[in-house]
Amino acid sequence: MNVSLKNIDAVSGIVKLEIVKADYAEQVEKSLRNFRQKANVPGFRKGMVPMGMVKKMYGKHVLVEEVNKLVSENLFSYIRENKLNILGEPMPNESEQKPINFDTQEDFEFCFDVALVPEINITLSKGDKLPYYEVAIDDEMLNQQIDAYTANFGTYDKADEVEEKDMVKGTVAELENGSPKEGGIVVEEAVLMPAYMKDEAEKAKFVGAKVNSVVVFNPNKAYEGAEAEIASFLKVDKEAVAGITGDFSFEITEITRHQKAEMNQELFDKVFGEGVVTSEEEFKSKIKEALTDQFTPQSDYKFLLDAREVLVQKAGEMKFADDMLKRWLVAANENTTAEKVEEDFPKMIEDLKYQLIKENLVKSNNLKVEDADIEAFAKRVAQAQFAQYGMLSVPEDVLANYAKDMLKNKQTLQNIIDRAVEEKLAAWLKEQVELDVKEVSTEEFSKLFE
Repeated sequence: MNVSLKNIDAVSGIVKLEIVKADYAEQVEKSLRNFRQKANVPGFRKGMVPMGMVKKMYGKHVLVEEVNKLVSENLFSYIRENKLNILGEPMPNESEQKPINFDTQEDFEFCFDVALVPEINITLSKGDKLPYYEVAIDDEMLNQQIDAYTANFGTYDKADEVEEKDMVKGTVAELENGSPKEGGIVVEEAVLMPAYMKDEAEKAKFVGAKVNSVVVFNPNKAYEGAEAEIASFLKVDKEAVAGITGDFSFEITEITRHQKAEMNQELFDKVFGEGVVTSEEEFKSKIKEALTDQFTPQSDYKFLLDAREVLVQKAGEMKFADDMLKRWLVAANENTTAEKVEEDFPKMIEDLKYQLIKENLVKSNNLKVEDADIEAFAKRVAQAQFAQYGMLSVPEDVLANYAKDMLKNKQTLQNIIDRAVEEKLAAWLKEQVELDVKEVSTEEFSKLFE
């Protein structure tokens, strides 16, 4: 078999496969013998059908199958072995492909169009200046995080008198003329928090009330407009809430108050692990460091967005085999049309340019992502997820197992690989150019993405 490439221009070509009888004859004969062993033909025992009859019945089918298999295997082998950097998939040629007749021909010629990746050459230096935004960790953000930790690691204590933010448990009963309504609503171990009541007058009825006291209030007024909340509290259907407008009694059986954790060694150990932090100053410094780490991936993402324009500009004009790519896009996606592809093509090409530039930089600068990089990145993702819940001192084995489970999902694995590659690319780019570091607030940073 002869396989060759004819370059039409720098970004397109035709791969031609010339197949002669000697390339497929032996395999066709073998397949026909297998058919003979399995064929059920009336008047003949299994395996005893004359080969001439088998060829007449199955010859063309087997020939087509074996030739197509040869074409597919050798086409992609040629692309691999010759390291052809193609876009999409090879498409049957529409101009040079000769008609094929499996009834009369013994030799065949197949032609496939291929779209080639354009050549990309990018040179960066310290003369290239790019902005890099660092989020400033101010006192307000720091104190908010400290408040979150003291709240998360706080305690729940019993109290004798209700304060606004307390959780109050008791028995609620529907009233009629000041007395329990016969057949009315009764909910035992009902729970409410005065802080969530919208009506200040109803809220005030609970503040200062003591255990075993009875408060008469109106849920409809207390939670005005919150039908779902009232229905949940009274254990009724949401549709029934509109008809419940009267007073209820609430006999308080228990008052629970949340107390924030104190700023001491016990809190430091719970947040960062035993002995890692030994003073309030170190505690605040460690939190600030953790907050900075949380923003770094976002800063890198913004950096890559800003780098995109510079990289595309340095790559210069990039030509593509537009007609071939459009044809492939329509063939590859049954849910699209030629008109839709035509409409979306300019945006698709812009995205493709940048994707090819990134791939070129990663490959030409040997920015490989190894298994160890993927595992380390997955552990950082897991660590960030735990940190959202105030868990900063998660044991290494727990992180490792959590990351391992994450990577079992193919979509998650691919996402982490892509992010790990971009992380390496961002780190490499930061070394090549001059960074114009700008410290911004979280609000200013968010506006950069608008």
